[in-house]
Amino acid sequence: MSQHFQHDVLVIGSGAAGLTLALTLPSHLNIVVLSKADLSNGSTYWAQGGVAAVLDDTDTVDSHVEDTLIAGAGLCREDAVRFTVEHSRDAIQWLIDQGVPFTRDDESAREDGGFEFHLTREGGHSHRRIIHAADATGAAIFNTLLEQAKKRPNIQLLEQRVAVDLITERKLGREGQRCLGAYVLNRNNGEVDTCHARFTVLACGGAAKVYLYTSNPDGACGDGIAMAWRAGCRVGNLEFNQFHPTCLYHPQAKSFLITEAVRGEGGLLKLPNGERFMQRFHPRAELAPRDVVARAIDHEMKRLGVDCVYLDISHKPAEFVKSHFPTVYERCLDFGIDITREPIPVVPAAHYTCGGVVVDKHGRTDIPGLYAIGETSFTGLHGANRMASNSLLECFVYARSAAQDMLSQLDQVQMPTDLPTWDASQVTDSDEDVIIAHNWDELRRFMWDYVGIVRTNKRLQRAQHRVRLLLSEIDEFYSNYKVSRDLIELRNLALVAELIINSAMQRRESRGLHYTLDYPDLLPEAHDTILEPPTFGD
Repeated sequence: MSQHFQHDVLVIGSGAAGLTLALTLPSHLNIVVLSKADLSNGSTYWAQGGVAAVLDDTDTVDSHVEDTLIAGAGLCREDAVRFTVEHSRDAIQWLIDQGVPFTRDDESAREDGGFEFHLTREGGHSHRRIIHAADATGAAIFNTLLEQAKKRPNIQLLEQRVAVDLITERKLGREGQRCLGAYVLNRNNGEVDTCHARFTVLACGGAAKVYLYTSNPDGACGDGIAMAWRAGCRVGNLEFNQFHPTCLYHPQAKSFLITEAVRGEGGLLKLPNGERFMQRFHPRAELAPRDVVARAIDHEMKRLGVDCVYLDISHKPAEFVKSHFPTVYERCLDFGIDITREPIPVVPAAHYTCGGVVVDKHGRTDIPGLYAIGETSFTGLHGANRMASNSLLECFVYARSAAQDMLSQLDQVQMPTDLPTWDASQVTDSDEDVIIAHNWDELRRFMWDYVGIVRTNKRLQRAQHRVRLLLSEIDEFYSNYKVSRDLIELRNLALVAELIINSAMQRRESRGLHYTLDYPDLLPEAHDTILEPPTFGD
């Protein structure tokens, strides 16, 4: 039997953003955090590099802001960048207070009370400002925040829960537009529960799974973006999909990322003959912004007809490599690659969704009571290209800001009541799940071929035609059969694919992560691509 639940705050997503928000809220609030698989299934756990922040006396807020604006190719919203960077030190101190075991810098343990943690440098940064926990920062942060959340009796952590759709006053035919909660599939029993909430938070990550090759875990299906769009929220800059330049190329290595910090600590990109090539594409060579590096690798692979290029850090002392990159070292060794002696085969892969649900500096969407934080959101921080290690920082800063905004409204917001139960009376169990598998595969392949690192008008038109046919098939399937995780994710992924394609077709220039052969030049003025859903503003 499906059930009804009531919570002050419903958090959809159990990564850095969702857990930070839950832990920032006071203990008298009843909070539930949902994960559609295991709690550690999100992208946070797998983040290797670190968190960018102004922490050293030699660094400045203005420098971090300037680096971010440059990497964003003229499209960052400077107020959002400055807001994020100005709150970076407080966010890191909060993480330290939670107990995150960041790597300490023994060599510079200062008696004068200076910053005692090791800072590394990554592409696009002019200073060492990346605080990290060896090369497994995401796991260290996630495990710490999860342990803290488990200690809080007011925070309920639920696994195997897949949000199906948001519940809003508009959808129910009531006056107003407020979000009232969500319908949630309990994968343990197959029932769809009704979750009432005073505040609902989308912290579901990005949509990199829309591409055939990705560094992301399986759950990165754009669920929050799709649900928000269907509920009437605007989305922005979805044409900017960041491809991480260096994912391990090996038939058995599924989605394993080689951290940006390898290049930050001196790793060199080489062709199969051992020749370096990045100096031909950017003055910073290996430390160029990610979009430049990814395009350069893609160009060289196509020019030479090779399957991969190589990232070489074997010229560094073996102990240095092992101590700085223990996770990468061990993982590569599992596949017979000793990175202290030989280069790492790498290829670009879809990594980060720079656009998302339009929000303000408090994470508020267009719908009252609905927030979007982390990779689900579009804050304006990343512009046309996310600078390395700014994404985790965005999670912490905006989650903490959203929590404070909720607290300011508590007295005015009542618990929603009388929400209808999910109606499954007209659907049956599917005996044609092969359709889901086929559509899933077709979608990700044509997105990779037609809407990837390099685009053209013709490719985008082909992709638009295919995605519209798929959406029609998926909608028919959704109307007739009981929901499952695979069906929900396919429905969301196809919708986000269409939004990405439509956004890309609107941008008639090449800027940052969006590169098209038909419009190779920059336009004189930079503008965001904002899409409004058909019902927005009605």
